[in-house]
Amino acid sequence: MNALTPEKPDLAVETARPRAPARTGLGLAMRLELSESLRSRWFHFYGLVVVGLMLLLIVTGISESRVLGFTGLSRLLVTYIQIAMAIVPLFVIVTTARSMVGDREAGNLEYMLAFPVSLPVWYWGRFLSRLVLVLAPVALALGLAAVYGLAMGHSVPWGHVGLYAGLVGALATAFLGLGFLISALARSTEVALGASLLVWLTLVAFLDLLLLSVLIQERFVSDYVIAIALANPLQSFRTASMILFDPQLILLGPSSYVILDHFGQIGYVAWAMAYPVVLGLVMAGLGYWRFSRSDLV
Repeated sequence: MNALTPEKPDLAVETARPRAPARTGLGLAMRLELSESLRSRWFHFYGLVVVGLMLLLIVTGISESRVLGFTGLSRLLVTYIQIAMAIVPLFVIVTTARSMVGDREAGNLEYMLAFPVSLPVWYWGRFLSRLVLVLAPVALALGLAAVYGLAMGHSVPWGHVGLYAGLVGALATAFLGLGFLISALARSTEVALGASLLVWLTLVAFLDLLLLSVLIQERFVSDYVIAIALANPLQSFRTASMILFDPQLILLGPSSYVILDHFGQIGYVAWAMAYPVVLGLVMAGLGYWRFSRSDLV
């Protein structure tokens, strides 16, 4: 045959044909979870609340007010991030805690696990896709705030916008891991829903008010009391968001000396981002360990 003619025509056709991009099992698992969640009501309602809250703050003109010397976009971001601190964890833990146990009760879990995808790939693909879905509306809201600030002629504190986005991502990771752990341990959606609400209320009220008041009344060492408070991811998020516009933490009173002496400003912000992420991944790992050893169907 001619030297320019391949000996195997089929091989020439395969060589000339463009190859489709390879898809990993993790990517397929994430794509499936994203497509299902985008059709669910909880995501639409969550996105409406998160983005609508920012639009409401913009319409009410809160950026034109002045509190403690802060005005413009900084005032808007501080108000939004403090409200989001209560909304985002609640949505994350309630919707996530019901996910896997709800699929088990409905019989969907047996169908999903019949696909040729390994259990860890399916589990962590679901975890990552949920994290993307939780952070997407927050990123959109912060982007709207930046566009509004530019349109109104305000100076945009891009550093604060990035740090707030990182803090929200770390907080969402912590509660997402907690929700996966509850969903792996619960045997029914009612138990999962009740446990998630109880955990959220405990982190919001009990550790900050009841527990700390008892510890202070019993004259515990202040360093231990503050350490217990900062072990709460909500409290670490609140303190880190405060330190961005109050570097001396004057609003915390004497507690600021303990925090700044041990961490410093940059060190504490870095710790407030790293600690919730590590906590969330550890709890998600525990959830996978329990989920893989339980009766999946």
